[in-house]
Amino acid sequence: MANREELAIIRNARAGQVAAQLELGKLYLFGSAGLPQSLPTALHWLERAARQDCPPAWQLIGNHIPLELAQHNATAVAQWYERAYDDGSLHAGLVFAQLVLDPATPSQQHPKAVQALEDAARAGFPHAQWLLSQRQGRPPAAQPGTRAAPSSGAAQPAPASRAAERPPAGQSGHERARRPQGAGAAQYAALDEAWTARRRDDYLAHALPQARALIGERGEQGEMRRFAPDEITLLSRCARLLDPALDGVSGLQALDAGAAAACCQPGEPAVFWELAAAEHDPHAQLALGLRCARMRVDGRRCTNGGGTANGPVADVHVAHAQVANFKKAIRWLNLAGEQGLAEAWYALSRIYIKPEFSQRNVADAQRYLERAAEMGYRDAQLECGHNAWRARRENENNDVRAVYWLQQAAAQGSPEAVELLRKIAPRATATPYTETGRLLASHTDALAAHPLLAARIELAALFDLSRAEALLLDVGAADQGHCLVIDIRASYGRSKRRLVMVESAQEREALDRIVRLFEQVDCGPAGPEGNYRQRLYRLRTLLNVAIPGNDADGGADIELAA
Repeated sequence: MANREELAIIRNARAGQVAAQLELGKLYLFGSAGLPQSLPTALHWLERAARQDCPPAWQLIGNHIPLELAQHNATAVAQWYERAYDDGSLHAGLVFAQLVLDPATPSQQHPKAVQALEDAARAGFPHAQWLLSQRQGRPPAAQPGTRAAPSSGAAQPAPASRAAERPPAGQSGHERARRPQGAGAAQYAALDEAWTARRRDDYLAHALPQARALIGERGEQGEMRRFAPDEITLLSRCARLLDPALDGVSGLQALDAGAAAACCQPGEPAVFWELAAAEHDPHAQLALGLRCARMRVDGRRCTNGGGTANGPVADVHVAHAQVANFKKAIRWLNLAGEQGLAEAWYALSRIYIKPEFSQRNVADAQRYLERAAEMGYRDAQLECGHNAWRARRENENNDVRAVYWLQQAAAQGSPEAVELLRKIAPRATATPYTETGRLLASHTDALAAHPLLAARIELAALFDLSRAEALLLDVGAADQGHCLVIDIRASYGRSKRRLVMVESAQEREALDRIVRLFEQVDCGPAGPEGNYRQRLYRLRTLLNVAIPGNDADGGADIELAA
């Protein structure tokens, strides 16, 4: 409910006072304690103020009202985006171009709108680059999101020609078109090269003055100033180097605390983080989430208000907090995770298992953990493997899930996962597990007329199966993609259930071929192969070899991890 001050603003706005209309538009645009955020209502009041020749009103419209809302009344609002573009807003220029230019007619002539689109493309807006490539007849890359002003700071650096210096406020679109872009392009290209080459000191020496200039512009213009993707990336990268909060995350090593303190002024990384996070940079959102939770990515608690034990604080709202604010942390981490940062989902899983979190929920923690693992985060994959292996007594198929996640972690170089896989799914080396497979090489001709038996002997050779396992295995049910589940207990009580990993592309190819062979075959006693005694008799007589009568599976040689 609106308070007394807000009610007075509403009355004055209805009476036609331009200052009140502007203020009421801001309240609805950003939300307040008494008025909820409502973009349509904000657009209504800002447009009324703009009609009375109020520049801040059309600048707010151009910078903050998205294309989806503007399209409802494109003819009426396009002029405000055009004026905001003339004042220097590239966000407004992109929306103006989308409102004016018809995608179905690329040859449509509207020089100012085309110039606005080119300016946005040079500044690194992915959607502007995609639209421009369509108009120029080039095959575009995958279409980005349809937001009017995508501003992900994690976007890959565009070619050098895209980087443009932001024109000063008040410069018209035609003046902007005549302004040379070479200096800005070369500057951003050099920064991208230094970042890619991991020359951190060189990058900071050139990028930090630009970042401070951007902060000064934002301080002068406030909400009227929005950053282009190049500028967001610049702020985020500077903060990542100056603040050890994300040290080691995404493969980036931050400067040590002493070097960072010598490079930056007190509180500078905090401002960089907040502005980049407000413009949807995922690394900044992750950093703010960690600071609100007062922890590292792996959940370890920090001793001060920041995201590390001795790094500067990046969120002024929690800089002096004595307790973690998990509500804010969850909000920022969710935003970062939705933009593709697996570390954010992993950090969320750490929050939801913390005893001090009032909404502690193990099921939610597992859900976020698996989401991070699915996105390829090694620590999450390793923990998913551990969790599934510990839960195998609740569901014996959990060992299959454990092997899957541990294989994923091992592929990314986790020695712990490799060691655990050796215990969970070892390759048997005892004689009972190798002698059957050796029969394949010496009896190829005899097995040619019996494809099912030949396939079973080949399985034994590939995966070190005992004679009973090779003859009784239900091949289709055993294949789990990443491993074989060797379980013949129903037909052969002395055996033990075990797993064998599929370790190479050759094994996978051979297994697929064998599975296709058995696809329409009943592998049970009622099938064409008969029961175990019939299969064993066929093997002995066909190969004309003396096979030891001991059918033990050598189970004592397979020792599973506790």
